[in-house]
Amino acid sequence: MVVVGAGIAGLVSALELARAGYDVQVFERQASPGGKMRQIMAGGRPVDAGPTVFTMRWVFERIFGDAGKVFADEVRLQPLEILARHAWSGSDCLDLFAGIDRSADAIASFAGPREAAGFRAFCARARDVYQTLEEPFIRSPQPTPVSLAFSSGLRGLGDMWRISPFSTLWSALGDHFTDPRLRQLFGRYATYCGSSPFDSPATLMLVAHVEQEGVWVVQDGMHALATALERIGRENGARYTYGAEVEEVIGRNGRVAGIRLRNGEIVESANVIVNADAAAVAAGLFGRTIAGTVSQLRRDQRSLSAMTWVMNAQTSGFPLVRHNVFFSSDYKAEFDDIFGRARLPREPTVYVCAQDRGDDPAKFAGGPERLLVLVNAPATGDMDRYTGVEVAECEERTFALLRRLGLDVDRESAETVRTTPAGFNDLFPATGGALYGAASHGWMASFSRPGGTTRIPGLYLAGGSVHPGPGVPMAALSGWLAAAQLAVDLNSTRL
Repeated sequence: MVVVGAGIAGLVSALELARAGYDVQVFERQASPGGKMRQIMAGGRPVDAGPTVFTMRWVFERIFGDAGKVFADEVRLQPLEILARHAWSGSDCLDLFAGIDRSADAIASFAGPREAAGFRAFCARARDVYQTLEEPFIRSPQPTPVSLAFSSGLRGLGDMWRISPFSTLWSALGDHFTDPRLRQLFGRYATYCGSSPFDSPATLMLVAHVEQEGVWVVQDGMHALATALERIGRENGARYTYGAEVEEVIGRNGRVAGIRLRNGEIVESANVIVNADAAAVAAGLFGRTIAGTVSQLRRDQRSLSAMTWVMNAQTSGFPLVRHNVFFSSDYKAEFDDIFGRARLPREPTVYVCAQDRGDDPAKFAGGPERLLVLVNAPATGDMDRYTGVEVAECEERTFALLRRLGLDVDRESAETVRTTPAGFNDLFPATGGALYGAASHGWMASFSRPGGTTRIPGLYLAGGSVHPGPGVPMAALSGWLAAAQLAVDLNSTRL
């Protein structure tokens, strides 16, 4: 059987199937595994340019454990104590910690005891949402509103209301926080799946619980997680071919029959898992046979893209930790620019991942450091490639905000690699540069993502743009679910 794409979902699918004894071939057009989990060299040093941490460690404990491995023995891990440092001005700064009590104490000092109590209530509500959704939605291969509502028996409909699917995240945050800075901080959770807090459902508050369960850094870079999955896949018999672009998934007699590579080679297979963005499938980039299995997204349905700067640069001023967020003064205007006007934000919120930093800034040895600087952008990279002036203005606004909030980055002597939405569209064609598939806007959005199975026998989908959604552990789960369903289908046809 064939897996198209060696992103995290494809790697997990290949490992699961190889471990079950199937002959598996993986074809990837890039030169190495990982997909969006990519590294870029800056100043001769590798910098994570995609995901920088992961959560839901149980997903990988299970995947590695089922393969007879101990996850922590295969990938060097480090838990974060400071989840992120947040800044609104030179004096307004707040750390969130890996522990509710410590974060609540920090919030009490920052905004008062009433806000700390609101935070505790928010965390309890986030825990309830997550626990309600984990089995019937996150672990389910293709949930529907009806299956979710009745998953808990007679309690199902009550649980549907309990997860607040019909409220926006922004409005739900108003139930817990009066300080606008805290609404802005926790509203940022919507961006974890490429969405606006003003349009996404309150169910996304579950991210707060996921983070409280633990956030981990891969000490050798996130790419090491991809290479570990590939290594164990090879040990179980999976084969990987890089620099091999799949041009078509071939159909015959109403089902999948194999793939055709760009060089003309045909690989026959009755089962194919496509680990690619669903938009690429819908656009026909894998041929007409499978294009109709996925609905095309309108531009306004796409998730966020980004402008990123990967740097090896000298910094001064602000006491960076590993994850730092510098907020814009008007969050609503920022998302109105991106989703409403489809333009680069006039004043962006800036994320800075300082990859040589830990929880204590005093322990940083100094010198140039590896940075990923990111601002959200509209996914219009297939239509609007932006002029050099527009990109330069966005860059100046980004680093001017950092300076205003206390962080100086020496860009003159830094080696910098910049990626625009057009650049992301080049990397992930037909997406416009959207990094998370469809935006999670409206209560039905999560149910609208394609599932792992399709109407074409033998064709399965996996990746962050299909169920259960974006993010490293969720994409891994999609690969696991696709492989599991394929195995079930094969067993059923053998009866």
